[in-house]
Amino acid sequence: MILILTKSLNKCFEKNPKFDMTPLLGGTDVVFSALIHSFSWNPANFLHAYTCLPLAYATRQAASAILHEVADSGVLFALLMCKHKVISLVGAQKASLHPDDMLLLSNFIMSSESFRTSESFSPICLPRYNPMAFLHAYVHYLDVDTYLILLTTSSDAFHHLKNCRIHIEKVLVEANVLNEVQRSMVDGGMRVEDLPADHGSHSGAVSHHLSQPGQTRESSERFAEAFRSVGGPAGLWHFMYRSIYLDQYVSSEFSSPVNNRQQQKRLYRAYQKLYASMHDKEIGPHKTQFRRDENYVLLCWVTPDFELYAAFDPLADKALAIKTCNRVCQWIKNIENEIFLLGVSPFSW
Repeated sequence: MILILTKSLNKCFEKNPKFDMTPLLGGTDVVFSALIHSFSWNPANFLHAYTCLPLAYATRQAASAILHEVADSGVLFALLMCKHKVISLVGAQKASLHPDDMLLLSNFIMSSESFRTSESFSPICLPRYNPMAFLHAYVHYLDVDTYLILLTTSSDAFHHLKNCRIHIEKVLVEANVLNEVQRSMVDGGMRVEDLPADHGSHSGAVSHHLSQPGQTRESSERFAEAFRSVGGPAGLWHFMYRSIYLDQYVSSEFSSPVNNRQQQKRLYRAYQKLYASMHDKEIGPHKTQFRRDENYVLLCWVTPDFELYAAFDPLADKALAIKTCNRVCQWIKNIENEIFLLGVSPFSW
């Protein structure tokens, strides 16, 4: 509601407790429905982080370079997104965009059909940035999934932002960025089946290693054969990794046996409960947690640099699961240029 009306709405209720805000929210039911639906499938809601579309480093740099040009010409924020995933994000000097605002913004745009049919210039409030004031968002879809958002404080900047968009689109086409975006959408993201083989801890650049007392190589390997054909190594079904410094996360693609919407929703809700228990200030926060029930083994690992949430087959061996989580972290470290937007200023919420 604040996104659409700003927090100044409170003043209306202070003056008149019977104030009816329904007319002000006309036609926005689809926006609220989409946001409610996203609580079942989008981990950005509880991780308070955003995810990027996997792209070659050079491709993302090309997109970021042209957005930087625009940010220097009076634009507060410039975002290039594909569905709910970020391709590039640039903020004006000393301006930062909270992941929660990005979630609300992308939900608002993706659930409103009017944005798809024509270029739009709409007042919008970002609650984490400033809940009391409107910004103005220029929105234009560059293809069926990819859209550009230019945010400004000026209410009469439409023509300037339109010219910026024309220039941006021209550069993106010439640099083949939009084609690469579409190819990434087809290829998908990280898959547990593609987890690289373990070549020994000496090859790792991860500073902290998850371990348990008394584990042996024999106990780590004894169930390997049993789970090799289900999901990924050691019965790994899915994982999510959140970079604390970047406020970004990456999650693996869903694959067998978590292959229908009901199972995926159940897993996300299990992750959400795990996240809440890890960050419970009364009994935590915790550094690691290992849970086993009839649905899966869940393993969570929190360090000063990252958080890892992983789901395994319910019969998975604990030592082997821990070893596999170390491999996942190393894999992410090896390809971070492709899956994260690097070089952005760290946010300080």
